[in-house]
Amino acid sequence: MKRTHIFAHRGASGYAPENTMAAFQKALEMGADGIELDVHLSKDGRLIVCHDETLQRTTNGMGWIKDMTLEEIRQYDGGSWFSEEYQREKVPVLEEVLDLIQSTKTLLNVEIKNGIVIYPGIERKVINLIRRYALEERTIISSFYHYSLVESKRIDPFIKTGALYVAGWLEPWEYARKIQADALHPIYHNIDLAFVEGCRSYGIDINTYTVNEEADMARLAGMGVAGIITNHPDRGVSMMNQLYENTRER
Repeated sequence: MKRTHIFAHRGASGYAPENTMAAFQKALEMGADGIELDVHLSKDGRLIVCHDETLQRTTNGMGWIKDMTLEEIRQYDGGSWFSEEYQREKVPVLEEVLDLIQSTKTLLNVEIKNGIVIYPGIERKVINLIRRYALEERTIISSFYHYSLVESKRIDPFIKTGALYVAGWLEPWEYARKIQADALHPIYHNIDLAFVEGCRSYGIDINTYTVNEEADMARLAGMGVAGIITNHPDRGVSMMNQLYENTRER
């Protein structure tokens, strides 16, 4: 049985403020196979790790990331909204996360947040940084903005890409092949065995989000999805260990 990888969604975001170094460190401590994060471009061209296009939900600041420099973004507290324990957390840049995982075996899912804001050249900046850290084999680039996936493949045909989407598509593996995506990243509610088998027949992986209940994780892993993206990576790791233990006992 091929192991389903457990990706920590925005880090271990069920236990620490999302997309912070604390959340990424906690994900590693919990034994996650990979981490998922989101990137934007600041006014001065830095790759900012944050989910939203603006700062107000996850920091005590306000404003659009595209209109602020890294220095301006760094002045804000990125953790107190979650817990006072994390009041010293700052919004990280992608280099800091790569420094954290470079000496490990951790997989990386970088979601490019083009869409509401279009960041010219963000794909090349992400790929160049991944190359600098020699993490090409461990990285997949995902996005809801599929033009970014096509552009990423144009820059580097060997970089892995995953198409994020919500609605249930008819034969999405055909679309994945059309845009040369290596994986589909659907919301987990739409996944059944026929979907998994259709993707498998085309050599398309499935990394599904955001799965937080162990029963759902076990069902999806049992069908053979490649990855599960979760706010609670400890639950995913525990579930996979139990699944393997049960398989050995048979």
